[in-house]
Amino acid sequence: MLADTVIAASITYLIMLAAMYWHRIRPLHVTVMVSVMIFDLLMPFYLYANRDWKTRLIDHGDIFSFLVWTHFGLLIALFVLYAIQIFAGRRLLSGDMSAHGEHKNVAKGILLVRALVIFSGALLVQPEKEES
Repeated sequence: MLADTVIAASITYLIMLAAMYWHRIRPLHVTVMVSVMIFDLLMPFYLYANRDWKTRLIDHGDIFSFLVWTHFGLLIALFVLYAIQIFAGRRLLSGDMSAHGEHKNVAKGILLVRALVIFSGALLVQPEKEES
């Protein structure tokens, strides 16, 4: 079974897709997209507070795992894309329609990178041990 965090991230991904489809309803689009970005920014804090990172990363040696570093790199890329998208979105909201192409292209990148972040996070989920 997938971890609750992967399920929550997948649900927000579907909500994000819906908001992209309804981009012409600007209040809905902006609210949902900002909410998803905030969710993604807060997720690492939630994971840090609720997981035993020292045991997993240091004691088990996962800090040297290619998948851990790939996931981390994808997260950084996602946050950079979010920053670019916010600036392009603000230009659109102020009436500068020349930012439309940039906003649309960055959105495609966000879709791809966010899907990869969720997928790599799912691969990092450790199954919970059953108590006997």
